[in-house]
Amino acid sequence: LHQESEESSSLLQTAISVLRSSYLDSTSQGGFQYSQADLVENNVFLSELQAFARAKEAAGYSQEELEETFAFLLFDNEEEARATCQTGLRVNSSSISTLGDPAKGVYISKHADCLHPRPWYHGKSGYIVICKLIKGKVKVVSENHTTSYTCPSPGYDCHVAVNRTSIPAEASPCQAFRQSQYYVYEVSDGGGAAERPRQVCPYIII
Repeated sequence: LHQESEESSSLLQTAISVLRSSYLDSTSQGGFQYSQADLVENNVFLSELQAFARAKEAAGYSQEELEETFAFLLFDNEEEARATCQTGLRVNSSSISTLGDPAKGVYISKHADCLHPRPWYHGKSGYIVICKLIKGKVKVVSENHTTSYTCPSPGYDCHVAVNRTSIPAEASPCQAFRQSQYYVYEVSDGGGAAERPRQVCPYIII
């Protein structure tokens, strides 16, 4: 039992350092409290992430494109968070559509303090799923606010919004949230979209 509690506290420290290094706003450092971390152990997702990396390496991707990074999802309750860790992040799970068709890809947040289109309020709690992500080839796209959604770009694996490096300080939480999303997809040569892109792998629930 003692060893288990030591393991869970070191996992919590790992998770917190990942989250803190991914904040958009430096004032977030003192703003969040994290209480418990659980490792998501899904060998299918891990092996598929590695298979994705091997396939893209064989296709000539650079080390930078194959680098594992982290991305984040917020859930209001534990059941939803755990369900996503069991089923993986699947298409048609997002209410955003500005970077690509939500029926053909998934949206996931770059910043651990920018996980929702509405601002956090004091006392709000939730569950964050930290995912491992291989971005692959990234295409910068303009935000599309029409109902004719942007399609996944052939030869790429991920869309990001223009100007995301400098989100203005006065941007609304909704705008900051949209601009710091990754839109990730996996499209076959025949043009069909994978229901669950292999390059996103749930890692820790906190």
